[in-house]
Amino acid sequence: MKKLVEIYDTTLRDGTQGEGVSFSVADKLRVAERLDIFGVHYVEGGWPGSNPKDIEFFKEAAKRKWKNVQIAAFGSTRRKKIAVKDDPQVKLLLDAKTPVVTIFGKTWLLHVKEVLRTTPKENIAMIADTIAFLKQNKRKVIYDAEHALDGYKDDPEYAMATWKAAEEAGADFVVLCDTNGGSLPSETATITSVAKKELSCQVGIHTHNDIGLAVANAVTAVEHGATQVQGTINGYGERTGNCNLTSVIPNILLKMSRRSIPKGRIKKLRDLSRFVDEVANIIPDQRQPWVGGTAFAHKGGMHVNAVQKVAHSFEHADPNVVGNKRRILVSDLSGRSNIVMKAQEMGIRIDNDTPELKSILARVKVQEHLGYDYEGAEGSLALLIRKALGNVEPVFALEAYHVSMRGDTSEHVCEATVKVRVGDKTAHTVADGDGPVNALDQALRNALRGFYPELKKVKLTDYKVRILNSSRAYGTAAKTRVLIESTDGRERWYTVGVNENIIEASLQALLDSIEYRLLKK
Repeated sequence: MKKLVEIYDTTLRDGTQGEGVSFSVADKLRVAERLDIFGVHYVEGGWPGSNPKDIEFFKEAAKRKWKNVQIAAFGSTRRKKIAVKDDPQVKLLLDAKTPVVTIFGKTWLLHVKEVLRTTPKENIAMIADTIAFLKQNKRKVIYDAEHALDGYKDDPEYAMATWKAAEEAGADFVVLCDTNGGSLPSETATITSVAKKELSCQVGIHTHNDIGLAVANAVTAVEHGATQVQGTINGYGERTGNCNLTSVIPNILLKMSRRSIPKGRIKKLRDLSRFVDEVANIIPDQRQPWVGGTAFAHKGGMHVNAVQKVAHSFEHADPNVVGNKRRILVSDLSGRSNIVMKAQEMGIRIDNDTPELKSILARVKVQEHLGYDYEGAEGSLALLIRKALGNVEPVFALEAYHVSMRGDTSEHVCEATVKVRVGDKTAHTVADGDGPVNALDQALRNALRGFYPELKKVKLTDYKVRILNSSRAYGTAAKTRVLIESTDGRERWYTVGVNENIIEASLQALLDSIEYRLLKK
């Protein structure tokens, strides 16, 4: 049986070195708990020698019972010309009371001589002394060989001497780090193979994504004997980021058929990805492999037709395996299969033999040519399809509206008046707003609430404007596309409007938003 590949998560340490990533102590504990449930083997909580926040995290982590993970504290080898027992940073690693301590040391002579400004011999002693001391204190020790790949390429003999020193001192793992993130898979393959041949301890891999090869290098290392992969959720990290665990984990499990996280947990991968983004207050990357919103999105008509017949004809894996889902996009590139599959996805009864299918497709293509974009406005698309099928009864009609704005240097007021008809009854309301669109939104919903109380829960949550033809030839008559996001607290939906007049375009999107919600009953 192939050896287990352990997953070492460093989101809470290396991940926080990425621009725009910051976690509170409470955040770090929430993420660690979620990683524990998911089943990774190690969670690196931080560097207790670098800041008070990480010290507090380890105090709180020590109070908790962890089901799957081992919490690791991260730090450096002892400083030069100081005994390891006297190094305050090493003492803090012990004070963290973690079962695992990960330390990094120098492989590359450039760093030894120019950064640490010490001798090659002293550097090796720093590595060996620190690991031996930690082992004497009953810690599992993972040695991160910083700049391992660049160091080996520069001086193979010295690089190997540093790794051997770590092994002989008792390191449980020697982890080869592509710290600059500039190595190729072929280089990773060679160096990992050499390390596996020469070392008796286990070998791990830690890669960065500076040339877009972090995941490729990690997978290559596993192919050549590495049994631990270090990385971060969603690839957070310094510069362009670390090895993305949301990519490498399914590759190890599903593509390489290697044992790693507990069976069945991979189903929660997308949820884990979104959870960490949410805690970090980062907008999810829709184009992430495996877990992104577009990872299994199909747009081209021929592709969708093939997927409709045989899913794996254009899908490398079942999206459900990682908790994702297939999405069908509708645009001017669509064919009949796009319309059918998208309609079915939205709960609309339609198949390849539906007589109206041809006219629906033609209508979509015409509207897209006019500037509509149904990829991001599925609410408007649903209305278009349902109206074409003739299964929609009008829920209301807008008979008239007026928008005005008045103000001076100190304040301004926008006012909207609308008249709507529901059956044989009418309502005529006026409302103020922060702008013309907000005023229209308020007036419409005020007019309709008496007929449809459920609209009290509906809110406009986002409003985006794009000028479609902004060249001088069009001037102020340039066509405008408005995309609106709405919610009722349970569901979000998107609608679109297009017109030379931004108010008209906004009104179209607003009307579609309200109508879509009312027809969802």
